Order: sequence, then structure tokens, then C-alpha cells
Amino acid sequence: MLPPSTSPPPFTSLPNLPSLRHPSSSSRIVSPPPATTTTRVKITSSEIDSLPEHRIILGCGAAVVDFLATVASYPKPDDKIRSTSLKVQGGGNAGNALTCAARLGLNPRLISKVADDIQGRGVLEELESDGVDTSFFVVSKEGNSPFTYIIVDNETKTRTCIHTPGYPPMIPDELSRSSLLSALNGARLVYIDGRLHETALVIAQETARKNVPILIDAEKKREGLDDLLPLASYAVCSSKFPLAWTEAPSIPSALVSMLLRLPKIKFVIVTLGEDGCVMLERSTEEAPASEEKDADSLWESLKQRKDDNIAIPTCYASPLTKIRANGIGTVNGRLFVGTAEKIPPPELVDTTGAGDAFIGAVLYAICANMPPEKMLPFASQVAAAGCRALGARTGLPHRTDPRLAAFLQ
Repeated sequence: MLPPSTSPPPFTSLPNLPSLRHPSSSSRIVSPPPATTTTRVKITSSEIDSLPEHRIILGCGAAVVDFLATVASYPKPDDKIRSTSLKVQGGGNAGNALTCAARLGLNPRLISKVADDIQGRGVLEELESDGVDTSFFVVSKEGNSPFTYIIVDNETKTRTCIHTPGYPPMIPDELSRSSLLSALNGARLVYIDGRLHETALVIAQETARKNVPILIDAEKKREGLDDLLPLASYAVCSSKFPLAWTEAPSIPSALVSMLLRLPKIKFVIVTLGEDGCVMLERSTEEAPASEEKDADSLWESLKQRKDDNIAIPTCYASPLTKIRANGIGTVNGRLFVGTAEKIPPPELVDTTGAGDAFIGAVLYAICANMPPEKMLPFASQVAAAGCRALGARTGLPHRTDPRLAAFLQ
């Protein structure tokens, strides 16, 4: 962790921003910038008619600055190479996901922390310009805002991230109960990305008391995640997390294990990159007594139904059945296999933030009451759009994007 005197390169894309320094405290909740300093996403009256009725969501987690350098190929140890392009923009799982949700038409609020430096002011300004409410941020007078160096490899189409946490770290006492209750007021859904775990747990506990559903981003095993997951209604996981957390032998059996260990969970989604995603949804209906399927066999049978000639995202679903994982147990539910868009190689630029875009679309889909058969292709379509530009936010689509029209009618 950096001491207060250390700072990253400046947020060069947003120079000379007004100071947010407060004279009487070392950290504070900030008020949103005046309306004249932001460019909020404009939504027409015809679009409002098709928006979800309850659109306020609350997020807690990382909002950082990303320094994205594109290189011809990833350097070997002790190499000296030149970047082919450089972009400086906001990042962080929660910041990216809520930016995506805002562009789709939701009204997100974000709880996070930055320092009163040029990077922190840039983070706030960029989020506000996309319609994310930053009035519940904590801004520290000292220290540094969090930032990430991202090396985008043009040869392999991969990205490598080197993250530096913000200093001083956020603590629960910096979020007053009145601010928390205000942030939760009217919220349809709460999203937590697993960072700021102590503050996130306080938020999750209050959210659970109010019976507001929670979606957890389970990217990898993190400190405090075991306390958060039992409070979750939904989870979106990376391909590695379910196996690491459950120690099950396969992803389908790990999904069964997660539903058994987390009785409040309604569904768990695992994102698989270019291989799409898989989702296990719990059902409150009792499956037919004669129906029981092995989880791995059911997954394989759904994958075999994929049509490789279809470029757009699609979804294949099992019927309601008892899904069994040997040595683990059985759940009533449905298994879904979603495909990813087949992006032509010349159009694939950068996968940074693809998982965040997927989650942002899932947040929208939950608020819009989309069925899984529609939600998974929609989220994959949104994620694919983001992969066509450098950085996590540059390519995030707005709800007016023609590629989303079929999902948002």
C-alpha cells in the first residue's frame, strides 16, 4: 500500500478539475458536482416507457483510474518496449458495472472512496458524466486514489492488470448510518464487487434487513467474501471461483454445491469468456419425482445443442429437474448454457472489463424481470460490445445501440 506521499501519474484526460477539499475533516461524503459540470445520459420519453419501473440500484466497491497501454506483444523479463497506444480512464469492477447499468437506463448510486487528488476528481467527474450518483463517495484529504496499470497484448488479445490500492483504505465508520439509509432508499437491487469488504458487509447486512436483493461479484477468493455470500440473492463468478471455493471436481457440481451451501441464492452464473456462460437457477417448484439428472451430463447435453453457425449470443435451457452432483447433493432447478458472440478477429480490441459489462447487463436484466433465456444472451451481447474498444468503458453500449434493440423492446 502506498504511503500518503506517493502518487500515480496524473489523470491526464481530465486536467484542472475543481478541488473537492474540505477544510474540517480528513475524509468526507461528497455532494454531486453541480448539474452544469456534468453531461448526463439523456433518455427520451419514448425510451422511459420501456424502462424498468424500479431503476435505482446501489453499488459498493472499486472505482479507480486505469492506465491502459497497448503493446504489440507482452514483454519478456528485462525487455524494453514501446506502447502502440495509451488511454487513461476510470475503471474498477463496481465503477465499470454501474457505468454499464447507467448507459442501459438504470439510476445507479455508488459507495466507494478516492483521495482528493487529480485522479480521484477524475474518477468522480467521469462517473457523474455517465449518470452514476457519486454523492455517497468518501473523499480523503490525504493519500492517493486507487489505480491500475493494464497492459493490453495485441498478439494474444489478453490484458494484464497491476493494481495499486487507494490509501488510506475505506473503513465502515466513514459511512454514517444516515448516509447508508439514504443510499438504500428506493433501491431495487444492491451490487457488491467484493472489495472494501468491511464496509461492504455493513451495507449487505442492512440491505438484507430491508429485504433488498444483493448481487455479489465472486471474481476470486477475497477477504470477507465468505461473510458476504450467505447474504446474496445472486452471484456472478469467474470460471475459477466456484471450483476454488467449493473444491468440487467440475463447474456444474460446484454450482450445485454453491446452491446447497447458500440457501438464499436464487441463481449463480459462471462467465467463461469466449465459451459463454453457465447458470444454475434454483426453483421453488418441486421437480417431477422421476426426473433426476447428473449435473455434468446435463451440462454436456446442453453444450452439444450449440449451433456454431450462429454468431449472436444464444441460450439453451434444461427443463425443471432434480440436478445431482455425486457426493455433494441434489437441487431443484434449471441449468442454462449461454453462448458468447463470435467477434470477428479484426474487431476484437480489448477484453478489459468484459466481466463488469456482463454484470452491468445482469443488473439491468434483474430490474427488467428478464427471464434467463433472454438475460444471458443480452449480457453476453453487452460484454461483446465492450470488447470492441480499448478500455473497460469506451465500448460500453447505450440502450439506443441497435444491437440491443431486440432485447429492450
